[in-house]
Amino acid sequence: MFSNEYVKLRMQKAEKLKEAGINPYGHNASRDTKIADFLEKNKDVESLENRRDENRKFTVAGRVKFLRLMGKAAFFKIEDMTGILQVYMSKNELGDKFNLLKKNLEVGDIVEVTGYPFVTKTGELSIHADDVKILTKAIHPLPEKFHGLQDVETRYRQRYLDMIMNKDVRDTFLLRSKIVSLVREFFLKHGFLEVETPMLHTVVGGANARPFMTHHNALDIDMNLRIAPELFLKRLIVGGFEAVFELNRNFRNEGIDHTHNPEFTMIEFYWAYHTKEDLMKLTKELFDYLFEKLNLPKKLQYGDMVIDFDNWTTITYRDSLIKIGNVPEEILEDVNAMKKYLKDHGVELEEHIDSKGKLWAELFDEFVESKLIDPTFVTDFPIEISPLARRSDENPEIAERFELFIAGREIANGFNELNDPLDQYERFKAQLEAKAKGDEEGMEMDEDYIRALQYGMPPTAGEGIGIDRLVMLLTNSHSIKDVILFPTMKPKKEIQNEDDVK
Repeated sequence: MFSNEYVKLRMQKAEKLKEAGINPYGHNASRDTKIADFLEKNKDVESLENRRDENRKFTVAGRVKFLRLMGKAAFFKIEDMTGILQVYMSKNELGDKFNLLKKNLEVGDIVEVTGYPFVTKTGELSIHADDVKILTKAIHPLPEKFHGLQDVETRYRQRYLDMIMNKDVRDTFLLRSKIVSLVREFFLKHGFLEVETPMLHTVVGGANARPFMTHHNALDIDMNLRIAPELFLKRLIVGGFEAVFELNRNFRNEGIDHTHNPEFTMIEFYWAYHTKEDLMKLTKELFDYLFEKLNLPKKLQYGDMVIDFDNWTTITYRDSLIKIGNVPEEILEDVNAMKKYLKDHGVELEEHIDSKGKLWAELFDEFVESKLIDPTFVTDFPIEISPLARRSDENPEIAERFELFIAGREIANGFNELNDPLDQYERFKAQLEAKAKGDEEGMEMDEDYIRALQYGMPPTAGEGIGIDRLVMLLTNSHSIKDVILFPTMKPKKEIQNEDDVK
């Protein structure tokens, strides 16, 4: 790790600074102005007669991103979280310290500069340094300036380096933070209570997914990281809270691709005495709120698609198969015909996918989902793939459930909650049977949740929205890794030679 010749040279320069009485990893910074504020406060300097004001004093700090050394002067640029600023320093002002800096200051170092504003001959507002301090010596060189950091895997593994080199990456995560804050603000304004529920569960439930397992030594019990907070949030509805939400981390032991990461962020919210129609209306209001606060156009560019957020539509699951997926209507009640249709289209089925509801889901995934570009609520899901949703009074094979699709992927999932403890018990039993047949994503029997329902849960509607996918959509990002600061990656073996840090 420290064998690279460039690293060794930088370490030697750090030692030179120490010998000169300068701690290259000091702590006492005196910054009083951020770069953006410096540029804003001194916009008028260009209109001054000599285009400088030596009576204004500022102390700024940042990372050196460019350095040009001359005989008795130097220009360099520093960057903080708010912007980039050019610095001019010369031997006239700094004396012997200039020579020390000239020999030891490098791109990547973090410095503090005190000086006054002036405008260069090329018209750039800059700071004329009265003093320059190296706050932190960077002993690893940054990637070469003109090519930057382009290797995608390195960007994800070394996000800190990605952020140093790519301002747009920092901007994406600043926007993510704002989106999360706005989502929270929206639900608080609508009277929802923010809560926290356990992340370690003894029973797998709340979604169809494989969990990560662990062991609690003191209790000597196996536990799993939660795949969803749903069953605990609905316990709170039983307990008397009528509108709750949790911005939560979930963990699912599943594959990694452009839209899936083993740990991800969702908001789940539950609303007593309301229906899925209320949720759909609230979801649209949430998007309107985000677009207004973020000043986004209602026709949003996403890759080569243009999504019209003034064009919200609703379609039933069955109709979507026929009208959007072009699946022949006559096969939808025939298990063998659906299997053949899927096989003829190159879809390999797992053994446990042998019922109408599960085959509908396969048909939907294969022929419908990618075509749902504008915001589309798909309703009336098969009850078989909706183990926690209320059964329709009109058609017991249908769940009172919807999913929201935008840009060809699921963004939200909501339904009228099943509050019949006997029905829920039978659904859990069916999940156990599916699990026994090889469905590794089946839920377990949660007896305490059944007990909670026996005390009575009021009519309730609940929904989950994937925050990562929402951020992808609003930032025109096409991999979930681009909106998660530290995405899950397979560990890379460190090679201990001079090439591993070049």
